[in-house]
Parts: sequence; structure tokens; C-alpha cells
Amino acid sequence: MSSTVRSCRLLCVAAIVALVGGLMPANAQQTPDPHQVPVMDGEAGPCSVGFTVTDVKGAPVYDARIRVHMAYGFAGVRRLDLEAATNVDGKTQFKGLPEKVKGGTLMFHASQGKREGSAVYDPAKNCGGQQSGIVLTGD
Repeated sequence: MSSTVRSCRLLCVAAIVALVGGLMPANAQQTPDPHQVPVMDGEAGPCSVGFTVTDVKGAPVYDARIRVHMAYGFAGVRRLDLEAATNVDGKTQFKGLPEKVKGGTLMFHASQGKREGSAVYDPAKNCGGQQSGIVLTGD
């Protein structure tokens, strides 16, 4: 075998080992943090609101779905529907919300299974990161 072929093989093997060796630790470190707060960005303005969803006993609710529909802009012609899920601590955040919305307030609806709850948010009065709670009631 010529030295050129042998050098190419060694170089290829070294590259594969480096690639596989470099990917293994990265994959092992990519376990998502269950306490990281999910963020839904509407990209429609400067306002934000965070929620903590609990059951009637005050325990956080994981994977509750929070939905909001908004109309904004001149005469409310722009429309936006957003949805986010809660983390293991019952938390999620919406950002990039418009400061002025048709009707003045936004109604956030949360649900998990047959349990439901809601919260009202006024972005014109509380644009800078209000925290709010939603209690889910029902079966």
C-alpha cells in the first residue's frame, strides 16, 4: 500500500473519530431542563406576560395549554393566535405582544384534559412583564 493511500486512510479514520467523539458529549448534554420556562414570541410588540398554572390545591400543572387570540393594529385588522405549554413548575411566558389590542384586553384560556381556567391581561397598563396566575378547575 502506498504511503499516500495509508495517509489518506489514517486521516479519514482520525476525522471520523474526532467527529463521533465530538458529537457524543454534545448529545449527552442536550437533555432539556424541565424547569426552563417556555417562551412564546408573538413578534407583534414590546409587551410580555408570564403565567403560573395551578390546580385548585395550588399544585403546578405540567403541560397545560394556554391560548390567546388577539386583534391589533389599525381597526384591529391584524390577527394573531398563540399557544404555549407550561413546564413542570406550571410556568410559561408570552412576549412580543402588542401594547394596543382591539377591546383593550387579552383573554388567555388555559386547559389540560377537562380542567380549564382563564386570565385577563391589559397590555396597555402592564406592558413590562406582568406575572399572573391561572387556576384550572373541573375534573
